[in-house]
Amino acid sequence: MQITLELPDNLQLSETDLRSELAIALFQQQRITLGTASKITGLHQIEFQRLIASRGISVHYDVEDLEQDLASLRQDGW
Repeated sequence: MQITLELPDNLQLSETDLRSELAIALFQQQRITLGTASKITGLHQIEFQRLIASRGISVHYDVEDLEQDLASLRQDGW
């Protein structure tokens, strides 16, 4: 999807800044995953995790996620 926004010239935010703010807000609202947020920002997932950690935002990861990850690892022979 492509969206065009007209913003005031004095906003002083780059496209990268806007992408990051959008991704952080949507991730914090649990509307997008960590992977999707990383893609929006153009950052590796670890870099995105560092970015949200610097703002005191934690990764959404619960017991169900852990169980899915463990099952996936077992399936892959780990």
